[in-house]
Parts: sequence; structure tokens; C-alpha cells
Amino acid sequence: MKLILSSNSPRRKELLAGLDIPFEVHVLDGIDESYPADLSSHEVAEYIAQKKASAYDVSGDEVLITADTVVVLHQEILGKPADADEAKCMLRKLSGHTHHVITGVCLKRYDKLHHFSVTSEVTFKTLSEQEISYYVEHYRPFDKAGAYGIQEWIGYIGVTGLKGSYFNVMGLPVQRIYEELMTHFSDSSREWPINLELK
Repeated sequence: MKLILSSNSPRRKELLAGLDIPFEVHVLDGIDESYPADLSSHEVAEYIAQKKASAYDVSGDEVLITADTVVVLHQEILGKPADADEAKCMLRKLSGHTHHVITGVCLKRYDKLHHFSVTSEVTFKTLSEQEISYYVEHYRPFDKAGAYGIQEWIGYIGVTGLKGSYFNVMGLPVQRIYEELMTHFSDSSREWPINLELK
């Protein structure tokens, strides 16, 4: 198979590379990522991942991977903050609470579409204003859902609990993606790892 990742995220590229399966990055600009207002907050990420996949044409042995990650706190979706003030506001909301990080994934081949979502629970200690300000000013998490990256300073000092996939919180549930590729897209007539063309 020829894997194609539809993402500009350096974290997703790094995580997918960890599977030792060659892939290319192909990103279309201007894809509409809106969703119905009555859609459950736990369904949004998977819906957007499917919407992204529908914008691409794939052929032959290509398998496209699209993904979207949302942070959900008490049914409220916390997206990417527009500025420092919004980032600090989001972190104040997350402070002292447990929230869900949901990544929706869509795998698309010319003859098949397969989608799923993975949920992780993350608990933060009560963060001080100084800690929130330091993180936002030094790490500028404006490209991250919920205004934080668990692999950064705020995760080191603030996360007290994690249930589920750590890599999912980073933005790509690579273990589940590997399993789904092996189950739904590998050539069962050949023995692993030949069918994945591992490096």
C-alpha cells in the first residue's frame, strides 16, 4: 500500500513515521471543517475526518489517512485558540478537571472507506495563573486543540492522570491506525511485513 497523510501537523507526521511505514504528505487547502450544530460533541472529530477524506481522490494502492482531534470538557468543544487570551481561558477551564481528547480518523482507498474515533481521558491538576501564563507565553499553543500539547511543559507539570492512548492526545492514535490498516487494507495473501513494505 502507498500511504498518504493529509495533515500539516508536525506531531502527526512524527507519530505516523514511528510505524516505520513509508508515507507521503498531501494536503488540500480550503477544506470546509464545519459540522452540524446538533451533532454530539463526541461525534465531531470523526465527522470532520470523513469530510476531509471526501475532498480527495485516491487511486490504485493509495490509502489516504485524514484525522481531526477535539478536546471535550463537559460536552463543550475546545478548539484551537485564536490568541493568548483565549488560550489562557481554555487552560483555566481545563484546570482541576478531567476532559476527553477525541481523534477521528478516516482511511480511504478507491474502493473502501473506513472510519473510527479514539477517546482518551486526561486529568489536570489545578493550574496557577503563573503556570498558565508561562506556558502560553513560552509555548504559544495556538495550533493545538484545547490550547495545550501533552508532550510539552504543561503536560510535564500539569497532567495528573491519563486513561487511554497518550499518542491519541498528541493527535494521532497510531496503535489503532496500525491495527485498522492491517485488518482492512493489508494484502492477506502475503505475509507481514512484506505487505506493508517496511523500511
